[in-house]
Amino acid sequence: MRSLERHRDAGAYALGVLDPADRFRFEDHLVECVACAAYVGEMRPTTGLLAMYARATPPCVEWCVRPAPTLVERAVDRLGRLHRRARRRLWSVVAVLALLVTAAGAGTSLLRPSTEPAGLALHGRDPGSGVAATLTADERGWGSQIALDVRDPGGPRQCELVAVGRDGKEQTVASWAVDGDGPDRAEVAGGTAQQPDDIARFEVRAIGGGRLLSLPVPPPS
Repeated sequence: MRSLERHRDAGAYALGVLDPADRFRFEDHLVECVACAAYVGEMRPTTGLLAMYARATPPCVEWCVRPAPTLVERAVDRLGRLHRRARRRLWSVVAVLALLVTAAGAGTSLLRPSTEPAGLALHGRDPGSGVAATLTADERGWGSQIALDVRDPGGPRQCELVAVGRDGKEQTVASWAVDGDGPDRAEVAGGTAQQPDDIARFEVRAIGGGRLLSLPVPPPS
C-alpha cells in the first residue's frame, strides 16, 4: 500500500473498521506519520461516543417504526366513511337540481307556494296622452292591493287611478299631482275592496279632465 492510501485509512482505523491486514500495515505507518497520529487522536472523542451508543442501544431496535394492523384498519375505515358521506352529499345536490329542472320544464315555480294569493301585472301606454304605466294588483282578504308606476309627460295636473268593476262600479285607488316641468314619474300605492277577478280595467284619469290611460284586465280563466 502506498503512503497516500495509508493517510486515507486514518478515519477507518480510528473507527475500527479496517480488516486485520490493513490495520497491521496502518499501525506501521502510524509510527512514522505525525499527521495521521494527530488525526487519530482527534477522532478518539467521536469514536468513544459511537462506542457508548452501540453499547446502550438494544440489538433488537428497528430503524423503521411499523404501525399496528389495527391502526391501519381504522384509518382505512375512516377514509371509507368520509368517501361515503361525500357521495351522499353529491347525490343530494344532484337530486335537488333534477327536481328544479323537472319543475321548470313543467312550468312550476318552486319559489312561489301554490297557496299564494292570485295577482296580476299590467302595462300600457296611451299614444294620445303619452301616459305610460305599469300596475300590479295582489289579492288580499279585504280586496286588492295596488302598486302603480306611471310616467306622465303632461301637466301640471292632478291625476287619479280608478278601478272599474265588471259590474260597472268604480272605486278610486289613489291620486297624485304632476308638476309639468317635464316628464314626471310617480310611484303610488293604494287599495280597493274589489278582488282582481272582479275588476274589468284600471283607468288613469286627470281629475276634472278625462281618461289618460286604460289598462284592461283579462277575464278570469
